[in-house]
Amino acid sequence: MRPPIFHVPDLDVSPLPTPYAPTGPAAVHYAPRLAQLGGPQGVTGLATNLIALAPGMRAFPFHSHRNNDELFYVITGAGELRYGAEAWPIREGDLIACPAGGPETAHQIRNTGTVELRYLAIGTNVSPDIVEYPDTGQYKAHAHGVPPFDIVAHRERTADYWAVPHE
Repeated sequence: MRPPIFHVPDLDVSPLPTPYAPTGPAAVHYAPRLAQLGGPQGVTGLATNLIALAPGMRAFPFHSHRNNDELFYVITGAGELRYGAEAWPIREGDLIACPAGGPETAHQIRNTGTVELRYLAIGTNVSPDIVEYPDTGQYKAHAHGVPPFDIVAHRERTADYWAVPHE
């Protein structure tokens, strides 16, 4: 049996796999490398990752979760937390709480330092979840399953609920 213990400094991080990796112009801003921690050990109620960011990079777009809380613990490096309408510096030893909610709890971490920023990301794993992206007016609907349900759409491009199917 594999022990349920991770020695964080020994963990290897990898780029996001295709089809999740940013491409085109987004790849200039987003380049997270991560190690998934809880899932391989059978922990399904929490999403737990070690995230590494090079200087100037962000892990993910500015977003909020309607159903999932997140905590971030800065292990090494320094950066900036954008949260709602404000931004704060973050550094080694900081614990960041991002509760579920709307645009007022939207958040994003950016490495503003000169060395790699590493942090633990721990979040609840409630399904379904709606993720909102206030900067772009987009949202993502996500639900676990085989295959999982994932769709990204724009708030201003909605479909007619009463659409008649083609016969």
